[in-house]
Amino acid sequence: MPSIYHLGAPGALLLLALWGGTKLVAYAQRGPRSTKLNGPPSTSRILGLSRELVQTSDMSAVYEEWAARYGPRTRSLWPSGPRRLSSQIPSSFYLPQALAHFYQSERSVYVKTENDRLFIDKIFGRGIVWAEGDVHKRQRKALTPAFSNAAIRRLTSVFYDSTYKLKTLWDTMLETTDDGGIIEVQECLDSIGIAGFSHDFHYLDGQNSAVTAAFKALQIAETSFLSKLMFILSLTFPFLMNIPTPRMRLFWELRRSLNVIAERLYANTRSEKDGDVAEELTDQSVMKAEVSDAEVYMTQEEVVAQVWPRILKLYGTTDAIYRWYEPTLYFDGVDLTGAFRMFSCWLIQDELRKELAQFGSGDPTWDQLVSELPFLDAVVLEVLRVHPPIPETLREAIQDDIIPLGTPVVTPSGEVISSIAVAKGSAVLAPIRCINRSEALWGPDAKEFKPERWVEVKKEMKLPAKELQGHHHLLTFHDGPRTCLGKSFALAASAALSVLVRNFVFEFPDGPETQLETHMAIVPRPKVVGQTGAKVPLRVRRAE
Repeated sequence: MPSIYHLGAPGALLLLALWGGTKLVAYAQRGPRSTKLNGPPSTSRILGLSRELVQTSDMSAVYEEWAARYGPRTRSLWPSGPRRLSSQIPSSFYLPQALAHFYQSERSVYVKTENDRLFIDKIFGRGIVWAEGDVHKRQRKALTPAFSNAAIRRLTSVFYDSTYKLKTLWDTMLETTDDGGIIEVQECLDSIGIAGFSHDFHYLDGQNSAVTAAFKALQIAETSFLSKLMFILSLTFPFLMNIPTPRMRLFWELRRSLNVIAERLYANTRSEKDGDVAEELTDQSVMKAEVSDAEVYMTQEEVVAQVWPRILKLYGTTDAIYRWYEPTLYFDGVDLTGAFRMFSCWLIQDELRKELAQFGSGDPTWDQLVSELPFLDAVVLEVLRVHPPIPETLREAIQDDIIPLGTPVVTPSGEVISSIAVAKGSAVLAPIRCINRSEALWGPDAKEFKPERWVEVKKEMKLPAKELQGHHHLLTFHDGPRTCLGKSFALAASAALSVLVRNFVFEFPDGPETQLETHMAIVPRPKVVGQTGAKVPLRVRRAE
């Protein structure tokens, strides 16, 4: 076979033309490019800006700084250069139209990145958190009845029973002191075990299990530099997720233990009611499986995988009820920091007790919790607004798209545009925490924890945030076809709060100015500065 050197000038030109034509065809088939946006310069050819984002304690503050410097929609570089188009909200204006388009286009245009789905599959399984497209639609339809208002109303007694169990424990601990005591409550998994999938972990009874031990280890373990580095590199090299680091081994053990419980419950249910998951489990926020309707069936693997998101509700992700951890109330979908700040303010606690006094020694019904306790509702909503546990939504475009901005922006070239082209394969990020605390949307006091703002908001919403879609104009539960199914469970935290605030007074041992920082566990958790692990001890006293 002749070498390229023997082709002569005509042959070489022909070869060059073929090579050039191939490149042109590939370029033409690549489709439209994403709109070039302003953004911070990359600090690393390999890691992009991921190192800065991962190491910061509050990514929303970084996004806000970029928004102020580079405009309402900015770019940021991640490992190997993938570009994120970020829906940033500067202090001067807002982009609710772009956010509405983004969330409404989930499942059809914007999906989880392949690396995210790989991680979810390895750790959580192929449940609704992992699912996309028609699979997600089918699983969501099967699970929806378990999250109806009627189903959650029937669980009100479970919320109260678990909270009174905790109250009894605290009463016993405090009966020998008049000045209260420093309490660190262990992981209260009873509520989710009973209400979630008919399994009681008996943790408040002093018993332990492989599940609670794994959760405890994840909460105590500090995130090492190696863990952070592995996380950054795994964005580019997913195979690194297979390396058995100490933290990854804890995840694997937790998944194994939960699968044993889920498979046992599944087998018991199938033996009681062949061909379907028993209605009792469905009503208690678990799952359906393998029913005759092809549109709502779920495989055994999918049923078992639903355990993970139900358990993770204990740690502030979506679809959760509530919990008390290291004695702090943990709302579903709510970062604990807001609850801590509430406990540091005796005025808020006092106002809650006054509102709850109308019920005497009795407990409000579910309907009363929802409609007759405006300040309690305001406290929950303010925690949801200021401290969402999931700080951002990251998705990847599976087809070319045009995002309308609603407000024109200027590109690096000086062009004024009212929409942004997003090429297939581009990653798009909506910074939830930044948007929820945007002064442009919520006013100059947006970063303050002020439950009373919701009293005025419900009378007449005058703030620009009224243009935002989502639960009470918040993005805490996302929006669109992937809106959190369990958002009503977050409001069930009101049941626990109504009991505990009525019976106890909470304060930081070192005063209301106690500083908190973030501890990375399964999801970010607050901790008192200087503590090891996610610990925030409180002084608890009986209320007069």
